[in-house]
Amino acid sequence: MHTGSGKSLCRMIRQNLETELRSRESKNLLRSMKGSEMKNTFSVGDLTRIAIAAALISLCSWISIPAAVPFTLQTFAVFLVLSLLGGKNGTAAIAVYLLLGAVGVPVFAGFTGGLGILLGNTGGYLLGFLLTGISYWCVTARLGKSKWEEFLALLLGLLLCYALGTLWFSVVYARANGAVGLGTILSWCVLPFILPDLAKLVLALTLSRRIAPALKKTGF
Repeated sequence: MHTGSGKSLCRMIRQNLETELRSRESKNLLRSMKGSEMKNTFSVGDLTRIAIAAALISLCSWISIPAAVPFTLQTFAVFLVLSLLGGKNGTAAIAVYLLLGAVGVPVFAGFTGGLGILLGNTGGYLLGFLLTGISYWCVTARLGKSKWEEFLALLLGLLLCYALGTLWFSVVYARANGAVGLGTILSWCVLPFILPDLAKLVLALTLSRRIAPALKKTGF
């Protein structure tokens, strides 16, 4: 009898321990899932920063000089936003800016907006800002955010923006007006912008590194 009771007690203890272990494993799994979800979502602070950054890009887009592709401070704002907010939030701000323009809010150069702008001749350069953000996000996530790594990440993003925009322009313009040579498109849409855009890139990185510490103190 005593032996049977002892075995029963051992079984009960073992079952309780197994139940407890399963419970703990389930709780740990839930915690890890919640932690993963939190990392992949935006906090209220993130959303506020993204909204402010999208507004900044809009404001800088309105400062423009008319041309085949308007000269604006838009590219400067994109560089600055990415450097200050980082790849994830910066790219989200660019996406919000483009979505606002797509639904008709006049956030593009010349106080324009609508799908017609995005689908027009120069829409590829606007959509190319997303490539700039994504490439910056990927490069800095892999290499870090030192001065030169940021510079290279933004430079790569700028080149991708030029590439998409030029390809887009060649296709859309050819459908409406007939084909033109690559050299002509580059002379219209890229070559006049290279030096100004490089200057904007350097200025954005310099300004970002100077104001970032102050913004962090304010909780931005």
